[in-house]
Parts: sequence; structure tokens; C-alpha cells
Amino acid sequence: MRDLHLAGRSPIYAADAAAATSHPLATLAAIECLKAGGNAIDAAITASAVLAVVEPAMTGIGGDCFVLLSKGGRDDIIAYNGNGAAPLKAQATYFQERGIAEIAPDSVHAVTVPGAIEAWCRLSADHGIFGIDRLLRPAIHYAEQGYAVAPRIAHDWAQEEEKLGRNPAASASYLRNGKAPGIGDTVKLPLLAKTLREIATRGAEGFYRGWVAEDIADACRALGGLHDAEDLARHKGDYVTPVATEYAGVKLWECPPPGQGLTALLMLNILKAFGPEKAGGDPLGADRFHLQLEAAKLAYRERNAHIADPAFASVPVSGLLSTGHAAALAGLIRMDRALDLAQLGSFPKHPDTIYLTVVDRDRNAVSFINSIYYGFGSGIMAPRSGVLLQNRGACFTVDPKHPNCIGPGKRSMHTIIPAMVTENGRAIMSYGVMGGDYQPVGQVHALTNMLEFGMDPQAALDCPRAFYDDGKLWVERGVPAATVAQLQARGHDVTPTPDPLGGGQAIQIDWQRGVLIAGSDPRKDGCALGY
Repeated sequence: MRDLHLAGRSPIYAADAAAATSHPLATLAAIECLKAGGNAIDAAITASAVLAVVEPAMTGIGGDCFVLLSKGGRDDIIAYNGNGAAPLKAQATYFQERGIAEIAPDSVHAVTVPGAIEAWCRLSADHGIFGIDRLLRPAIHYAEQGYAVAPRIAHDWAQEEEKLGRNPAASASYLRNGKAPGIGDTVKLPLLAKTLREIATRGAEGFYRGWVAEDIADACRALGGLHDAEDLARHKGDYVTPVATEYAGVKLWECPPPGQGLTALLMLNILKAFGPEKAGGDPLGADRFHLQLEAAKLAYRERNAHIADPAFASVPVSGLLSTGHAAALAGLIRMDRALDLAQLGSFPKHPDTIYLTVVDRDRNAVSFINSIYYGFGSGIMAPRSGVLLQNRGACFTVDPKHPNCIGPGKRSMHTIIPAMVTENGRAIMSYGVMGGDYQPVGQVHALTNMLEFGMDPQAALDCPRAFYDDGKLWVERGVPAATVAQLQARGHDVTPTPDPLGGGQAIQIDWQRGVLIAGSDPRKDGCALGY
């Protein structure tokens, strides 16, 4: 139990159902959906749609979606890959002939087909109770009637004024006289509301065929993009086979490549080769952070080399997750000295997203993530439909020898990763940690906080964080000065991170007592609720 003398929040305990999201309005919408008779997938889609309106820097209908689903708490986990592809005209030679060495995050060439709406509609039809029209009602309400901007969202919004200002349509919808709205200001998004109504009426067809799709393609072509309406019309998400590894008696499940969930699994396998005693007894100690971040360096090196669209490249999943491979990587780690892996390159620090989770009375558990990648994605908005377009194509390389090289209809390596934990044939936790490239480290940090240090879901999310990037070890202010000094003595270039690392939500299922235990990250504006 937390120290009640100190600032903080307790986890939510609920017997019937629970939801945790990064915004109170989305959590409330999920709970209201459940109380009206919807199930966990209905509530998750409802919440994600609300977040697409009220947290527009992090997510939107112009982005992608990945989902893990446990029906009735069983461990036969269902995974859905809802990410879109590069345009059919996006040949690698196009970029090479023009001397484009990388796809810039604010380039129109970073815009990939949005996958979220197809995923919402497919999952609703296959696993939900209510139709998509009902699930979109709260989002439509906030887009039409307005909502008050929350503090963290105002902070994120202000950082993207310059980007939004470069696109007339985005500027008109998301800025006021060139400035982002402030905390408590009311925002309405009528163009987005119109498109949400089109989807509510026509389903996915209302987004991928017709005037909305044409608006998106026209907006991209006007900026020199290679997009056609046909790129949207051909989009279809996929049910895929999840991947997993065992650690400390539980099994962590992830979506397979092109998502980076494999990175978290590989990290756990490396840590498993050491045993929990190597991390010491202090969750904020130097041993714990050193070992975790050294494992992360090695796992991210493998990610950068191998993860790509499995429809176009052979991703050696079984080899990467083998015991022998983990042992070989673990053998490179020394407890007294930091590895020098500067060749990993720089990971973008600012991309973020939304993650949410819902568990209902029947113990259907949904782990759900939706993103437009960078703040406000590409910054490009389709002017008639109000769709802000993601810049997920910035994850591609243009090196034809690399498995993650851009190509026609190809999906990039993807950072957003929902997670699910099972034990003895049942789901025991649905959780995720947002934060772009940070997500695998965040998932491992939160999970080991619970498994090795006995934290509840809220305390595990509250716990201070660190992340290795481009030769630096970025630490939050909560990491003790003594730990920082010890890490520096081992050769880490420790630097305070300007913004907190990611966010996160979690719902634990206590089968023995019949209760749910939920937490929501204080780094965002959200909350967990249950009943």
C-alpha cells in the first residue's frame, strides 16, 4: 500500500468492470458504454474514438491501431494488426533517384494509409455488441459540442504550433491566431464530426471509399505525395498470431512484427538469463536501471536490424526469441561498465500515442493502442474531412538492402504495442506503456515493477523511468541522485529528460478474489474507473 502521507493515487478496485485511459472523458465514455450493456471491445472503441477528438496530438482517425483481446479471460489471445501501408506508387527507387536519404517525419511521403477505422469497424462487427454508429456517439458529441483542453494535452499541443501552422487546414482547425489552445479552453472540431458521422452511417466504407478517401488522397497529392484513393480502398487489417515469452512464471503476449513487441520479449529473455537477484532489491537502484537499459540496447539493436513487414521480409522471430540467442546477448553485458552501442542511432524522443484497456464483467480483456505517431502526426490535414494524417512512414528506411525499406503496399516497422499477461491458462493483466520507441522498455519496467518488486498496477506506472537513446541515458527527475552518480561511474552519459517518458494504463485481474485492480499513469491527464 502507498504511503498515504505522500502525494499520489491509489489503484482502482472494482468487482464488475474497469477501464483505464489517458483522458477522463474517454474513461467515462467507456464506463457508460459498459453500463449500457456493451462489452469490453465496445467500450475500448468508444474510448479510442473519444481520444481521437480530445487528445488530437497523440491519436486520431488518420492513424493506426493494434489490439490484443482475451475473451472470457482465456489465454488464447486474439491479436489484430490495424496498421496501414505505403502507397502503391512508393517505390524505393523514387526516393533514391531524388537523393532522399531518409523519410522526414513532416514529409508527405511519411503519410501511410490510416488503419484505425477499419480496425474499429472490424473488431466491432466480430466481437462487439453495439454497432459502430452507437460507439461513435460520444466522440461525435465532443467534436460538435466541444470539450475543455486538459493540462498535459495543452502542453503537447503548444509544442506543435509551428508544425500545425505550416498546413492551412490544420492551422484553421487546431490553432487560434497561430496559437494552440490553453488549459481549459473549449475546442470544437466540426469537420472531424462530419467524418465521424459518415463512418457511423456507412462504417469503414464511409472512410476508405468516397469523399473522405478522395479528400485524403487529394491532400497528399497536392503536396507531392504518391497517394491515390485506391490506396485507401484496398486497405484491410489482419488477425495475426501473437508472440510471447515466459518470465517469472507468467507469459507476456505481444502483436508480431511489424510491431516492435518482439523487443520487449527479447529484453525479458535477456534479463531472465541474469535472474532477478542481479537487479538488486531497489527498484530505483543503479543495478536495476543498468541491467534493464543494457538489455534494452541489445534488444533495440536486433529490432533495428530485423523487424519489418513479414509479408515482404523474413523476420526470424523464433531465432530472436530463442534461449541461446538471449544467452549470447546477455553474455555481452557487464555490471560494472556500460556497453558502447552508439551505432544504434537516434530514436525520436517526442512521438507518443494513447493506450487504453478495458475489462468487462465477463472478463473479456482488451489491450488497445491507437496512434498518429509524432505530435499531430505529419501535421497534414485533409481539408474537407478534418482527418489529420499520421507520419508512420518515417519509420521506413530507403536502403533497398534493409528489410524495412519502403515499398509499394508495405507496412513499416511499428512502435505501438499493446500487451497482455497470462498465467495458468488465464489472462491476469491487460496493460501498455505509451511513448514511441520507449514502449518496450516501459512495458518491461512496469511488469518487473510488479513481478519483482511487488508493486500494484498504479505504483508500477508511477515508478520513475529511464531510457537509452543516441548514446545518452535519459532519466526522469524521480531517479535518485545517488543512482545517477553510480550510473555515471559505469560510463552512462546520464541526462535529465525534458518531458516525462511515455504514459500507461493497466488492469489486473484477481481471479481468486473476483476483483479488478486498475491504474492510470500520472504523466498523462487520464484515470482509471471501475464499478
